[in-house]
This record gives sequence, C-alpha cells and structure tokens, in this order.
Amino acid sequence: MRIMALDLGDAWVGTALTDQLRFFVKPYKTVAAADLEIFLTQALVQEKVSEVVVGYPKTMQGTESDQTRLVVATKERLQDMFPLIKWVLWDERLTSKQAQKIRSPKNKEEKLAQHSIAAAIILESYLPFSNQSIS
Repeated sequence: MRIMALDLGDAWVGTALTDQLRFFVKPYKTVAAADLEIFLTQALVQEKVSEVVVGYPKTMQGTESDQTRLVVATKERLQDMFPLIKWVLWDERLTSKQAQKIRSPKNKEEKLAQHSIAAAIILESYLPFSNQSIS
C-alpha cells in the first residue's frame, strides 16, 4: 500500500505518492482545496493508499499559527471521513521554499506544480521514519 502526502493551502492542495514498496516518492497532483474531499474519495482507492501524511505548518520558532490550527482541523475532518486510513501530521517548515529552489515557476501551470513538489518534499522527509517503524 502507498503513502500519500498533502500540502494543504488555502486555495490549492499539493499531493505526492510513494510507489507500492515505499522506496520512491513522486509529485502527484495539485487540486483545488474546495475539491479535496472528492479527489481523496477517488484517489485513496484508485492509488491503494493506506496512509496520508499532512504537512504541519509550524512557525520557525516551533509554535502554532492560525494556519496550523486550520490544517489540524482539516486533518481531523478528513480522518473522520476516511477512518480506515492512517493520518499523520509531519513538519513541513521550509518545504515551499525548497520546492521553489528545485523548480522556479515560469507560468501558472508550473506555479501549481509547486504545491505537489512541496508535498513530495514532505513525503521524502517522512519516508525514512515510516520505513523504520515498519521494520
């Protein structure tokens, strides 16, 4: 089963997926935040996802912000909607900046892709922890 990552934003949500063996990560899709629940209803089944990692946006000082509270509330709502999936919050500090360094957007399509690249960075940082807990 795969792991999916979500980089939750106000307007857009970036997603990323592992392969079935959980060795590799790839950016998946960027979806409108308003369409997230519909997207997940299909994608979690279609992609055989058993775990979702949600980017947890703490401040650089490690404290919570308004955005942090919104992400936690969204994660809890999604967890209630999809109770068979394991849901994990994972530190996402600086992932958007890392995504911009990897690929500087030149147009709207590339700017949207930044969200899924950020999700892939979140998932890459989580994967060693996940694989360690499986052993």
